[in-house]
Amino acid sequence: MPILCEPASSAGELLSGIDGEVRRADTLAAAAKLLDSDPHETLVIIGPRAVTSDALAFAASLRLARPAVGVILARREVDVTLLMRAMQSGVRDVVQVGDDAAMAAACRRSYEVTRRMLAPPADEESAPGQIVTVFAAKGGCGKTTLAVNLGVALARLGVRRVCVVDLDLSFGDVAISVQLDPLRTILDALPMAGHLDESGAASLLTRYQPGLDMLLAPVTPGDAEKIPPRLVGELLAVLRGMYDFVIVDTPAQFNEHVLTAMDVSSQLVLLTTPDVTALKNLRVALDMLDMLSYPRQIRSVVINRADSKVGLSLEQVHKVVRSEVGAHIPSSRAVPVSVNKGVPIVLDSPGHPVSQAVMKFAQQRLLGPSTPRSAEGRSRGKRRVA
Repeated sequence: MPILCEPASSAGELLSGIDGEVRRADTLAAAAKLLDSDPHETLVIIGPRAVTSDALAFAASLRLARPAVGVILARREVDVTLLMRAMQSGVRDVVQVGDDAAMAAACRRSYEVTRRMLAPPADEESAPGQIVTVFAAKGGCGKTTLAVNLGVALARLGVRRVCVVDLDLSFGDVAISVQLDPLRTILDALPMAGHLDESGAASLLTRYQPGLDMLLAPVTPGDAEKIPPRLVGELLAVLRGMYDFVIVDTPAQFNEHVLTAMDVSSQLVLLTTPDVTALKNLRVALDMLDMLSYPRQIRSVVINRADSKVGLSLEQVHKVVRSEVGAHIPSSRAVPVSVNKGVPIVLDSPGHPVSQAVMKFAQQRLLGPSTPRSAEGRSRGKRRVA
C-alpha cells in the first residue's frame, strides 16, 4: 500500500490518480516512520505541500538506504530544472498535480522498476547480456524494421529480457514503427550522467510487451547534439546488466555514438539491399570496420529484399560483399503493411517467410552456441575516443 505524503486537506486531489488504498502521512518525517515500520513498502508519493528541497533530500537519502523504494514527486508546476534536480536526487517521476493519467502511469512504472530490482536472477542470467548493433551504411535498407523484429524474434524464442535501443538520435523511428508514445527518451538520462544505475535506466524505458522493452530516441532532432557519447556507453553498460540482449538501432553513419555502441557489441549486424549503391556503401563500411580493427567474426551481413529483381544476382552480390552472409530476407509487401499497422511482422505474421528468415537468423547467429565475444577492448586503441 503506497504512502502518500500530503496533509488531509489537499490529499484528495492526488488520490484519484492512485489505484487502490494508500497510507497517508502529513509530513516527510511521518512518511519516514511509516517506511521504517514496513520493510516491504516500495512506493512513496510526495505531494505539493512538501518543500521541494526537503522532498529531494528525502529521495536522495532513501535512494541509498532503500534503493528499491520509488519516490514520485507531485508538483503544481513542472519545468526542466525541476526534472533535472529530481532525477539527480533519485526521484523516479515528477507529475503535475491534476494529471491523474500521468500519476497512474508513474505508479505503474515505479512498481515495474522495483520488481526488476528485486527479482532474483537465475544462475544462467548472472553473466552480462549481449549487445547487438544493427547498422546499414545507406538509409532505406530496412534497418529499424530489422532491429525491432529481431527484438520480437528473440522474445518469441524464449529470451526473457530483451531491450531495443533507438540510437538514431536525430531521426529515430522505433517509437512510431510500433506506435509507442515517447514519454521517456534517452534524453532524460542527461541528469543522471556519471552516476546512472539500474533504477535510473529502468525509469527511461517503455514497455512494448512482456519481456521486451524499448529505449526511445528524442523527439526533437536538435536534442541529439545534447547527448554525449560517454552517456551512450554508460547506458549500454547498465542495460547490459539488466537484459539478456540489447538490440541497438543506429543511423546510417559512423558517428561517435555508433562507434561507442559497436565497441561493446558482441554482434554487428550489417544490413544491405541487392542494389549497387547499397552494396558499394556496405563495402566501404566493411573496409572501415577493418581499419578500426573490429573483429570479422562478430560481423553478420544480412541482405534484405534478397529476391528483388534489380538486375543483380545473389552470386554477384556475394562477390561484391566478399564476406559471409548470415541471412537472406525476402522482399514482401507485407513488411511495409506491418510497419504502417505498427505491428512487427514477426509478431503480426510469424509464419511469413520474412518472419521465418528473421527468426532463423536470431536463433542461429544470436542464440547459437558459438556466438563471438564482444569487440570491447579490441578497437579502442585504433580510433579516437570522445
